[in-house]
Amino acid sequence: MITAAATLTPVGPMHSGETDSVLSKVRLILEAFRPDDEGVSLAELVRRTGLRKATVYRLSQELVAWGALERAGLDYRLGLRLFELGQIAPRQRILREIALPYLEELAHLTRETVHCAVRDGTDVLYIEKLGGHRSVTRPSRTGGRMPLHCTATGKVLLAHAPPRVVDGLLARPLRRLTGHTVIAPRLLLAELDRIRRAGYAVESEETRVGYLSVAAPVRAAHGRIPGAISVAAPTSRTRLPRLVPAVLAAATRISERLIDYELEQESR
Repeated sequence: MITAAATLTPVGPMHSGETDSVLSKVRLILEAFRPDDEGVSLAELVRRTGLRKATVYRLSQELVAWGALERAGLDYRLGLRLFELGQIAPRQRILREIALPYLEELAHLTRETVHCAVRDGTDVLYIEKLGGHRSVTRPSRTGGRMPLHCTATGKVLLAHAPPRVVDGLLARPLRRLTGHTVIAPRLLLAELDRIRRAGYAVESEETRVGYLSVAAPVRAAHGRIPGAISVAAPTSRTRLPRLVPAVLAAATRISERLIDYELEQESR
C-alpha cells in the first residue's frame, strides 16, 4: 500500500550556493506543489521555497508562459506541459505501455487495486494505478512515491537492486510508517533474501493498517529488473492463495512481452 504523500524540499534556511542557478530555483518552485493542491498562492510558494518574492513571481510567470504552471484565479497550479513531458520519458513509457493490458486484466480478475512501479533512487515511483471493481478509495496515485523498504513493489525492486543501493539505504535509519514497518536492517536483509528465493513479496500493514500488497518483479532482457507490479487489498478480504498466483502470472506475461520487445529492438 502506498500513500499520496510526496517528498518536498524542506522549507528553511538555504545553504550558500544551493539555489544560485535559475534551474535550482525553478526546481524548488515545481517541487513545492503537493498532490492535493488545487492552487497555491504566490505568498505560499515564497514560504515553501524560501526564495525572494520577486524571484518566485518572475520565474512563475515564465513557467506559466511555457505551460509548466497554470493560473487558477490568483493562485498557481502545475501545468499540462509537465504531464506531456512525463508521458514521453522512455523508461516509464515503454514499460507502462507494455504492462497496461495485463494490469487491466489483473485488476478485473482480482477486483482490487493494481500498481506498476519503478525504482528511483531509494524510492519506489508508481507509473500506473488501476482500481478493480471492489477496490476502495486508496491514498495512492500515479506519479506518487514511497520508500523502498515498506511497500511490496519497493521490496521487490530493492531485492534485485545493486548492493550499493541496499547498503546506502541501510546506512541511515529507516522510516517507520506503522507499527508493522520493518526497520531493523538484519530483518529487512533476511526478507529481501526470501523475496529473491520466492519470486514475490508480501507487505502487510507496513504502510497503512488494514491493507496488504503482493508484488512480483517484471523482468527484461539480459536479466534486468526494470519494474514491479502489485495488487493491494484490505486484509479483511484478502486471500493470498488467490492473489499470489495472479500477480506472478501477470508479471510473467509482462516480462515475456518486454523481453521480446527489447530483443526485437536490439536486432534492428
